[in-house]
Amino acid sequence: MSTSASRRPAQSAERPGDGTVTDRLVAANRAYAAGFADPGMDARPVQRVAVVACMDARIDLHAALGLQLGDCHTVRNAGGVVTDDTIRSLTISQRALGTRSVILIHHTGCGLQSITEEFRHELEMEVGQRPAWAVEAFRDVDQDVRQSMQRVRTSPFLPHTDDVRGFVFDVTTGLLREIDPRG
Repeated sequence: MSTSASRRPAQSAERPGDGTVTDRLVAANRAYAAGFADPGMDARPVQRVAVVACMDARIDLHAALGLQLGDCHTVRNAGGVVTDDTIRSLTISQRALGTRSVILIHHTGCGLQSITEEFRHELEMEVGQRPAWAVEAFRDVDQDVRQSMQRVRTSPFLPHTDDVRGFVFDVTTGLLREIDPRG
């Protein structure tokens, strides 16, 4: 796998004298910006593709898919599931910014496989308010990819649903395994 996190020793979020992790990220941005040159790109992705994937920190999507800056739109959330907000982003991506293809990527060892919808109830008991959103937990990653493909393909807001494909990324090998939408 090509993530730098897999080669780095674990670090605490706070190190004495270094400020917060956010302070370090902002400092890194200053260094980045010092050498930054406007690439002169349009917001429309060159490959005309939107990738929906899990937010898992072990997945370096651009490296895993051979993508460069400007090639795709990337939508990430817990589980890579297709929620109403995902449909919102894909609708804008297709209708306003020209994407035509959708790739869905879930992965092995996803945290959503180890929790349940009970998580919402536990939050309600802790904070006194039930979340308006569903956890979207699942047991079978292949079936959840199929459900996500179906949600994209049947959305009335998406005009381009003929090239929707789903995959499971193996976090130990870096390989994608395509999921047959029919099961």
